[in-house]
Amino acid sequence: MIDVKVKELIAIGASVTANCQPCLKYHVGKALEKGVNEKDIQEAISVGKMVRKGAADQMDKLISAVVKDNKKL
Repeated sequence: MIDVKVKELIAIGASVTANCQPCLKYHVGKALEKGVNEKDIQEAISVGKMVRKGAADQMDKLISAVVKDNKKL
């Protein structure tokens, strides 16, 4: 079973990846309440940013391919 601190860190990373501002505020607050240190919170945020960037980079490649294949756009 995953402990509550780890769950909040996962939720923080997921919030960043989903661009959910209310989620991020809520889960950072909960993590701090549960005693998660700021370094771990920052690390979870960094992981979320990496995942979000990877997804955005793939979308940018798809956009380029779609536009190239549909030159009428």
